[in-house]
Amino acid sequence: MASVLVPVAYILVVFGGLFIFSFYYRKQAASRVLEPYFPSHPERNTYVTLLQKTDPPTPEVVLKSALLRRAMADVQRVIRLREDKPAVQNLMQKGSVGDDLWNSLLAAEKEMEAEIIEVMNEANTFVEGWGPVIFPSANEIIANEKMRSVFEHTADRKAELERRYGRKAQNTLTMAPVTVKMTPSNSASNTIAVPKANLTPKVNGQTASTESAIPSDGETKSGKKGKKRK
Repeated sequence: MASVLVPVAYILVVFGGLFIFSFYYRKQAASRVLEPYFPSHPERNTYVTLLQKTDPPTPEVVLKSALLRRAMADVQRVIRLREDKPAVQNLMQKGSVGDDLWNSLLAAEKEMEAEIIEVMNEANTFVEGWGPVIFPSANEIIANEKMRSVFEHTADRKAELERRYGRKAQNTLTMAPVTVKMTPSNSASNTIAVPKANLTPKVNGQTASTESAIPSDGETKSGKKGKKRK
């Protein structure tokens, strides 16, 4: 009888301890406040402040600009979430980071979904049909601003590279000289002699001569006389 009670008591103690530990762990995890993945949203706060301003009311153009800036910030956050999610998931599987960061990222994704819907609804209040277009427009503005930033900092980057490597970049373009010879001809006007190139077209596998295709002065005169005689 004692041989049967010992294993049963051991199993009860082990499973009871695991149950008590999981109960208190889940209770502590539920009471713990997750740190937000993104600290704040200044563009959204600015738009809400301008929208609530009534004395004097904010012009519609300013509200549209603030809403577009809010959409641009949302696009940048969505791009960051897409880039960070695989890395955080990989680190969590390896045990390098805890569950808090992963749960915070998932909460940020749900928040961004609600934010996108809210921005689209706000855009439709200004112009009907602007909601589906505002985020592609914001994405294009972000791309243009990146290109402009790169163009504006090109001179500084060039100077930095010149200081680093001790060489100056050559901006001058070298062109091969072109010689043009003037040769007198039998006609009254002078012609420019250009080196001949093999540019004669082929007709039915044979090269057609441009000289034979263009009649000379004598041939044109004889042709005119023949027409007059007829």
